[in-house]
Amino acid sequence: MDFLKKIKSNPYHVLSPLLMSGLLNGLPDEQFLKMMYRAQMGKKLDLDDPKTLNEKIQWLKLHDRNPDYPIMVDKYDAKKYVAEKIGEEYIIPTLGVWERFEDIDFDALPDRFVLKCTHDSGGLVVVKDKKKLDLEAARKKINKSLKNNYYYLGREWPYKKIKPRIIAEQYMEDETGELVDYKFYCFNGKVDCVLGCFDRASGDTKFYFFDRGWNLKRYNKRGKEAPEGFTKPKPRNMDRMFDVAEKLGGIVGAPFLRVDLYSVYDRIYFGEITLYPSSGFDLGRLPETDLMFGQRVDLSPLKQKNKA
Repeated sequence: MDFLKKIKSNPYHVLSPLLMSGLLNGLPDEQFLKMMYRAQMGKKLDLDDPKTLNEKIQWLKLHDRNPDYPIMVDKYDAKKYVAEKIGEEYIIPTLGVWERFEDIDFDALPDRFVLKCTHDSGGLVVVKDKKKLDLEAARKKINKSLKNNYYYLGREWPYKKIKPRIIAEQYMEDETGELVDYKFYCFNGKVDCVLGCFDRASGDTKFYFFDRGWNLKRYNKRGKEAPEGFTKPKPRNMDRMFDVAEKLGGIVGAPFLRVDLYSVYDRIYFGEITLYPSSGFDLGRLPETDLMFGQRVDLSPLKQKNKA
């Protein structure tokens, strides 16, 4: 009976095992997205007249086929792309790239570094002390990630044919002793807000939206519940980060994307370009925010282009 209640409250509990087993891989993209949207968001996906940001992200998966997107989502190739567009100084140094875990020369790596896979999300190993690295656990995590095709989880088409690789990057740390992630929301080339991801090391990451003036925006559940006058220390590079994110977003020219950056003392570093945040199944934003953000995404030029 409890299991039936669980399914009724969240149908995704039924689909999740099928998804992870690969039994849904053969479904056409549109059918898959409509089914997953209803299961995860609890409502029908309107692809004929999408209004919210989550809905428009689903539409963009199906209809925005910019050939540069596979380059942007590849964690190795994206670095070269961004370096060419805005400069090498924004790139976190790469220490090596390999196709197999067994090919990594750990003796040649520094005491602190980060391992990640280029083709998915989640295949990450942060090494703060190489002497304490659990090599077997790292091997299992990376090899499991290498077998994944991220496309099948949310039908984000740019990931479908990416070549799986492993990269090692220089370990980065900011003034907080960790690495705060700043995610800039870019609507048709314009950035007006950033989502800060704080306290990751605690296991309870806290997400807050801020505008260009570093005023808290109550766009998500945590922001709505924050006390009057709540804020976070404004990074010294924040004004420049808005400009960098907007420049990069304008170059890409997508109706919507997110540019992730880091502020490390006096330097700004590129994290990634995210075309489909939360794969368009984001329940963290307030419904009114989802609608407001959706209204900022103009799909009409792309619709006209697709008709031509």
